[in-house]
Amino acid sequence: PHGMEKQLHLNLLASRPPMAGGFQSGSKMKMGPGRKRDFTPLLWSQYFETMEDVEVENENGKDISFPTSVIYCSGSLGPVLLLLHGGGHSALSWAVFTSVITNRITCRVVAMDLRAHGKKNTLDVGKVVEVLYGENPPPILIIGHSMGGAIAVHTAVANHVPSLLGLCVIDVVEGTAMDALNSMQNFLRSRPKTFKSLENAIEWSVKSGQIRNIESARVSMGGQVKKCEESSSSPSFSNSAGEGIIEEEEDEEVEEQSSKKKMKEDDQEVKKESVFTWRVELSKTEKYWDGWFRGLSALFLSCPGPKLLLLAGVDRLDKDLTIGQMQGKFQMQVLPQCGHAVHEDAPEKVADALATFMVRHKFTEFKEGYMW
Repeated sequence: PHGMEKQLHLNLLASRPPMAGGFQSGSKMKMGPGRKRDFTPLLWSQYFETMEDVEVENENGKDISFPTSVIYCSGSLGPVLLLLHGGGHSALSWAVFTSVITNRITCRVVAMDLRAHGKKNTLDVGKVVEVLYGENPPPILIIGHSMGGAIAVHTAVANHVPSLLGLCVIDVVEGTAMDALNSMQNFLRSRPKTFKSLENAIEWSVKSGQIRNIESARVSMGGQVKKCEESSSSPSFSNSAGEGIIEEEEDEEVEEQSSKKKMKEDDQEVKKESVFTWRVELSKTEKYWDGWFRGLSALFLSCPGPKLLLLAGVDRLDKDLTIGQMQGKFQMQVLPQCGHAVHEDAPEKVADALATFMVRHKFTEFKEGYMW
């Protein structure tokens, strides 16, 4: 199967080589007996300095279900890195990357929550920049992952951000994206519909290989799922039922603990059990998928300014980009042993690639005391 499709099959994890610094797929050996991996959620405030709402006025409120954009920010000097997340993710998928990059180079980070995954997003990006900075925006580099990468390209081509320095897109290639759209619905159907707790969702994301960095999963899954009240009869993901998931005996202990917690919560609640479900119903955004990705490679090549393409695998390149790469129209770096969420799986490597790119183009400089 194709590169991106391969990544969408959930039981990939066990067959992967160990990731440096990430968690090991054979973690039972590494961890020694009796040690538990910690799946408790981490707060956004450990990674970003501020979170704010940005009111964006829109002509007709139909297409944007949230006229307010939520942004997370760090840093006060230097160029702005405007971060656009992928479909189904939230701005929190950039949390770990943000804490790394702000230590490497002088920069400001603005991670946008693109709540409505609809057509208007490119306009939103420009409007948020306008609301934040008015007539005189600072130099801005847009970085987009997957669907956010497509939005970044469309935003740049439409010149919605006048002070644009350049562009970095992460694991989005028109050819493989169009191929993967077919298997996307199957992938979405195969995900658990609900989780008993946020810990449960974090654990699933790591064990299914969706996010291969436990720290990032602990801060970013809270942006992918939301709490909803539901009668307790509904089926939810329980570890023992998850196929292709390793370390069963650990799981049973985890379940005992969580059922003890549940009893405590049940005393305070009326018969309803709260479960977590996906924040964005991605299958409902299908009608937009084609428009986001079709013609994207040619658009990317036509974008003004320096461009960086970060890929999870070299097999992802399509014809247009292969030719553009040979002609030196953009810089490319392949980060092996990553899943599709490259910036979550390998935040240090992505930060290194981006820092080098920005310093080389004299957009910023390394922070004092940061040694290569």
